[in-house]
This record gives sequence, structure tokens and C-alpha cells, in this order.
Amino acid sequence: MAADARAVCEATLTAAMALHEHMKQHAQPVVDAAAVIVATLRSGGKLLLFGNGGSAADAQHVAAEFVGRFQRERAALAAIALTTDSSVLTSIANDYAFERVFARQIEALGRAGDVAFGISTSGTSPNVVAALDTARALGLGTIALTGGDGGAVGRAAAVHVNVPSSATPRVQEVHRTLLHVICDIVESDLVQR
Repeated sequence: MAADARAVCEATLTAAMALHEHMKQHAQPVVDAAAVIVATLRSGGKLLLFGNGGSAADAQHVAAEFVGRFQRERAALAAIALTTDSSVLTSIANDYAFERVFARQIEALGRAGDVAFGISTSGTSPNVVAALDTARALGLGTIALTGGDGGAVGRAAAVHVNVPSSATPRVQEVHRTLLHVICDIVESDLVQR
């Protein structure tokens, strides 16, 4: 078993590094996403983050980095994860449909000039697409962080950061890195000015 376990470990690390390396050649959408967030926060807007499963955890993680801090002491930044209120999520899912759990919150909390940031490892999450469509209709900026070919989620956003892999764990690993890059850029930019 030890040899097989070591092979699994090495193969996983090799695949993760290769996908990270690939993203170095496709960094512009990450920079663009950070710029949209900086402009929004600087003008008094807020960031609304959402996704399902591991992407829900990533949304919460990023909101915590902005409201708390990432690496620098600075003022709190306005960010809300739409994945955290179980009463809101379950009532919307029950009374409307699960597809509406994020869109309904965008309707309630989003204002023109805010940014809706949808995360989907598959790029096909109907509730993420619905939220981005609602956000766009209300005048919010839209960012998508996806895997696969980006799918409908990527097409629904003005800024699309795509990690081109169908391996969900590898996509999630790179998503976490890119989200940290975005946090670093945003925080650095806002602290310097």
C-alpha cells in the first residue's frame, strides 16, 4: 500500500502543479476580477459571493478575508457570502426553488454598483447562473470563477476566470489559490491608496 499511496500523492501534486502552472499563462481575468472588486469597494459598493458545496465554502472564506483581513491591517471591506444563512436558504428553496436561493438574495441585498461573484467548479450550476443573470439585470458587476469549459456560469458573467479542468478537486485547489491572489491584489491596492 505504501508504494501505491506514494504514487497517488505524487500524481495528485503533479496534476495540481501543472494546472497552477497553466493558469500563469491565463492570469489576465484574475487581474480583471480584482480590478472590478477594487473599483466597487472604493466606490462604497459590496461584494456578494456564492456557490455550492466546496464553492460555498470558498465564498465564505473570501468574505472572511475581506471583512476581517487577508495579510495587511486595514479597514474592513464589505463582503457577504450568500451561502451562510440556513433559514434564508431553506425558505427560498422551499417557497420558490433551489435555483432561486442566490438570485433572491441578490434581489434583496444587491444594488447597482455592487459585484456578484459566482463560483462553480462545473460551470453549470443553475442557481449560480440565475444569480448572475439577476445581478446583471439589476446593474451589478458580475464575476464568475469556473472549472471545465466555464459553461453557462462563465457566459453569464462580465469577467470570467476559468480553470480548464474537469477534475473537481484540482479545480477547487486552483480556485483557492486564485481567490487568495485576488484577495492579495485587492487588499494591496486599497492599502496603498
